[in-house]
Amino acid sequence: MSETPVKDEKPKKDMKDVLAAVETIKCPVQRSLKFVEEFLSEPMCGKCHPCALGSFEAMVRLKRISSGRGTQGDVAAIQRIADEMLEASRCIKGKDTAKFLLNELKTGSFKEHLEGHCGERECLSYIMFKVIPEKCVLCGLCKDACRYNAITGEKKVSYRSGYLPFEIRQKRCVKCGECVPACTYGAIEVIEEKSGVLV
Repeated sequence: MSETPVKDEKPKKDMKDVLAAVETIKCPVQRSLKFVEEFLSEPMCGKCHPCALGSFEAMVRLKRISSGRGTQGDVAAIQRIADEMLEASRCIKGKDTAKFLLNELKTGSFKEHLEGHCGERECLSYIMFKVIPEKCVLCGLCKDACRYNAITGEKKVSYRSGYLPFEIRQKRCVKCGECVPACTYGAIEVIEEKSGVLV
């Protein structure tokens, strides 16, 4: 009787994989969110309430902050959750997650986010892309690069005048950022969504 071949199982994530997932992220809020999401996706065993319930609530609060809807209450809740996880988690994985959150909370970034700023420009809800008319030469490279048809305007041709200037329609823009490297003249810049200030 032939044996059924056993399929190679995908190795489970561990905390080293979780740390590797956040290595390239600079924004403490985004780092915290990604860390918790990765922790919830596999390394967390779910055997104790502080980890299972606390991590999920922390993720919800972090999403609110990264989307620009966070409050001081959300930051306080994350602090409380991390303190409780550090104290009551039954395994080192939960305690390591708590330590990670507590370290990120020590930065001034969470307060900055509540004021409408993401210093690292990684929280898309806080930024927008804008064509600076004084720098734009009407080449149309940005429009060609935009896969979402979010850029309007007309390329300059020698026999015409009165061009429609290039603009980014914010409601269509998904903030992928592909227009920025496409513009060789540096005419597309990132500005803060709320204040309209260049960042």
